[in-house]
This record gives sequence, C-alpha cells and structure tokens, in this order.
Amino acid sequence: MLYAVIMAGGIGSRFWPKSRIDHPKQFLKVFGEATLLQNTVARLQGLVPIERCYIVTHQRYVEKTREQLPALPPENILAEPIGRNTAPCITYAAIKLLAQDPDALMVVLPADHVIRNVRAFHETLRVAIEKAREPGALVTIGIKPTYPATGYGYIQFEGSAEHLFEEPRPYRVRTFAEKPDLATAERFLDSGDFLWNSGMFIWRADSILDEVQRYLPDLYEAFEPLRQAVGTPDEPRLVEQAYQICPSISIDYGVMERSKNAWVVPGNFEWSDVGDWRAVYDLSPKDQLGNALKGQVIVRDASRNYVDTEKRLVVLIGIHDTAVIDTDDALLICNLDSTQQVKNVVEYLQAHNLEQYL
Repeated sequence: MLYAVIMAGGIGSRFWPKSRIDHPKQFLKVFGEATLLQNTVARLQGLVPIERCYIVTHQRYVEKTREQLPALPPENILAEPIGRNTAPCITYAAIKLLAQDPDALMVVLPADHVIRNVRAFHETLRVAIEKAREPGALVTIGIKPTYPATGYGYIQFEGSAEHLFEEPRPYRVRTFAEKPDLATAERFLDSGDFLWNSGMFIWRADSILDEVQRYLPDLYEAFEPLRQAVGTPDEPRLVEQAYQICPSISIDYGVMERSKNAWVVPGNFEWSDVGDWRAVYDLSPKDQLGNALKGQVIVRDASRNYVDTEKRLVVLIGIHDTAVIDTDDALLICNLDSTQQVKNVVEYLQAHNLEQYL
C-alpha cells in the first residue's frame, strides 16, 4: 500500500514575523485561502487518500493539525516530543507504517512546498513509486534548475541529460552537493547533469529502515524498542525515550549521501520550497512595477517590493527591492536579497530572551 508521510514540525524561522513558535510557517495561508499544510495534503488526492496520509509534527502542533485537517484520522498525526531533524522523523514514521503493513511504501514530503503543476507532479511521483517498489531502492525527486540557485542543494545523476524531461525515468545518483556559491551553481547548470534537491523521497518502509541501520546505527538502536510497542500503551514513553537519546541529523546527510542505491527522478514542474520572503515574492502576482502587495498598501515611485500587512495601512514612497512584513507586534523591513538573514533575527530574539516576539 502507498502512504504519504508529511513532515510538518519546523518553526519556519525565515518567515518571521508571520511564522511564530505557536503558529509556524506550515500553518500559514501564504497563497490563497488554504495553508501550506492543507495544500500539501490536497495535491496528493487522486494518488494517496486522506486516510493513508500521516503527519509528523511537534506535539505542540497536534491540535492545530487536527483543526486544519479535520478529515485526517487523529491517529495519523505522529507527535514528536522534540525536533531532531528529518532522519528521526522518517524513522519514526517508517516504524509506524511497517507495524501495520509489511509492504508499506512511503512518499515523504515537506509540508511547506509550493507545486503548481499537480498533473506533472503526479506523473513524476508514479515513476518514482514504481522504482521504489524494488527492495532497497531509495528514490528522490530532483527539480529542473531554472537559474543558478545558491539556496538549494543539488543532485548529480548518472547518464545522459539528453531528452531528460521528455518522459520521467529514474537515474542513479552520482553525488549530492550542498548549497553552492554562485560560481559553482553556474557550473552545475552548465554541466546539464545536476538537479535541485527537492527534499522529497519515495521508498519502502523496510528499505529506509535497513539503510538507517547501516549508516545511522545509533539512531536505529534508539528507536528499536519502539518496534515491538507500536499501538500499545508503552508507545508514547518509548517515542519520548528515542527522541531524547537519538542524534539530530538529516536523512540527506545521514543516509542519502552515503547510500549505494540512491536514485533520482527528474521533475519538470514549477516547484519552490518557499524558504524565505524572497521566494514568496517570486511566486506572487505583481503589478506593472513588480510590486506584490497583500493587505492595504499604497505605493508611489516604488517597484519590485513585497508587502504583507494584516491590519495597518502601509505606504511606500521611493522604495525598491524591499520586503515589508507587518504584524500586530512586529515589523520586518529588509532588502529582498537579504531575506535569508531573517533567521538571524530569530536567533537574536532567542539569545536575548525576547520570547514575546517568537
């Protein structure tokens, strides 16, 4: 059976001041009337029914997840006691699925991506699913790069790039590359055999657990007691115990970059991980001067700005290439090219005990 595992536990620090600890990025209505989490579940319909969707999130967001996804069975919300990156999250979900279905196949997706061409997304996923049915195969989706992005990781694949996107098919992964500098990103694009790393994965539950055991034995051992206790009264205690002692590590770094059986299916659809306010600006409709405006905004001699105001009138005069995010208790103004640095503001607030703004 095919299942979806949606990772929804992050706090979205680059989306401050909209994203807060009590109401993080994945629960925001960034585009339209649905939240990023709701859109992630909605785009799976026709491929994975809601009763086979699982959400892994921090325990503080369990009730919020129920409110946003009322059709989701409550037992399909897996609560993490603390954040430990993606490898523990995926290990926990794989153990849960394997306990009820020894042939469980997982589609693992972040909760905060934007995908515009759902039909092409489904076509790509179906090819990845077929490959992932092979025992041991770990499949990811790579995105056709449209510019030399320095904010994404990259995947280099084996084989010819000719006719790459005419019909999706799996390619063996040659190497994973971390976020590059501009010159390196330009070289990746020129080579033709690099894709953006989407952070989406498809595999059998037993396949990923075998690889976790091989490459992350400490993590595997931390969760091993849980395998015999799924669905019992001991499960919450053992989940808590596992998260307390397991390492904090991403599935990319811990497993995918080391696996000998990693595959990538190129996806030719509009995709963004919506990593910061610049990404929101890029995806938003704009006026003739390139302004993307949300709320009550007046602009004069202003261009290429992103403004999001909840209640107050915002007026821009002679302002260009700027993000303005206005909330009840905080105002962010920054250059659109500096929006990655917003996370540093959150770190400052944490370090100076300014919890009222977090």
